[in-house]
Amino acid sequence: MIDTHSHIYAEEFDADRAETLERARNSGVECMLLPDIDSESRDRMFALAAAEPDYCLPMVGLHPTSVNDNAAWREEIDMVEKYLAAPPMRLYGVGEIGLDLYWSQDFYKQQRETLHAQLEMALQYNLPVAIHTRSAYPEMLDALATYRGRGLRGVMHAFADSVDTARKIMRLGDFVFGIGGVVTFKNSGLDKVVAELPTELLVLETDSPYLAPVPHRGKRNEPSHVALVCRKIAELHGKSVEEVDLVTTAAASRIFAL
Repeated sequence: MIDTHSHIYAEEFDADRAETLERARNSGVECMLLPDIDSESRDRMFALAAAEPDYCLPMVGLHPTSVNDNAAWREEIDMVEKYLAAPPMRLYGVGEIGLDLYWSQDFYKQQRETLHAQLEMALQYNLPVAIHTRSAYPEMLDALATYRGRGLRGVMHAFADSVDTARKIMRLGDFVFGIGGVVTFKNSGLDKVVAELPTELLVLETDSPYLAPVPHRGKRNEPSHVALVCRKIAELHGKSVEEVDLVTTAAASRIFAL
């Protein structure tokens, strides 16, 4: 299995990061993608990636909520471009980028400019994107529509909208859908969406330390829990865990050129 979205470099893992990585290995996680947030946490991410090469695979990008109330957001974009132009190690994608209007709509213009700048960088450097969308799917569809036919590819992280929205996204680029712990939540409705999406379009993720699956809901999430997500998808699709593992791993490997 591949955990395509883990913030295991976060402070929440400082006390037991080595043990957490060992549990991930023991549960069958062959590697994990590390989405970037902003300049405040980037050094921690790079340090972990350097300590765990070929297992913790870094991306670089500016998270949409790091734009909010940030007078230096344009300088943050420049930093992302600097790392892409002269990476300190192999970078596997541009992310975590996107739109998040859940907390405030006051910064939509800045978030949209940031998103477009980073989508252009992804195309320039031929890298996939990890896209965060919260309370902004119509706006995201509008943004992605300007890239139709340009070869954009990546993961719609923590996908949480309808099958119709998924189909619209697929017409705009080579996208797969990141499925995490929410699919195990009783009343999320995501299970019905995932059941209708082809397994070949799904990738596994945890978003550690957030959104732990049942029976760990409300606790710290970790990459080993991706096995629970895999099991739930297998149940929804009437397939074996092994088959879902193989298919989602193949999708992740293709998108991130692993």
